[in-house]
Amino acid sequence: MIQIGYEQYWLYAAVNPDSNELLHMKLEPTRMNALAKIFLGELREEHDVDDAVFLVNGATPLKEVCHRHGLDFRYEHRGNRNSVERIFREVKQRTSSFSNCFHYVDPETADDWLSSFAFA
Repeated sequence: MIQIGYEQYWLYAAVNPDSNELLHMKLEPTRMNALAKIFLGELREEHDVDDAVFLVNGATPLKEVCHRHGLDFRYEHRGNRNSVERIFREVKQRTSSFSNCFHYVDPETADDWLSSFAFA
């Protein structure tokens, strides 16, 4: 989660664990199946990931959407998921440096900044 002012937002992100490349990111005010479905739909439009194995965290919406769309996924606590967690730690450190919890910006500005960070 990322805090913007006094509100918390969920960061949906897809990372290629082989290259550490951020493939797609989106900032949302909540975590639910509909948002996970939209996120995965956008990811599939931008990247050929239908044959990929998705390493997911414990978030139930991600597991349910992957299962519903026939995507191969698994919960992995160690191994390849550790490299992905390093990317998320860096995003958290950078966002903290950017503006200690994004004070005085709206969520759209934070989402734009995160997209720029992912691109860079």
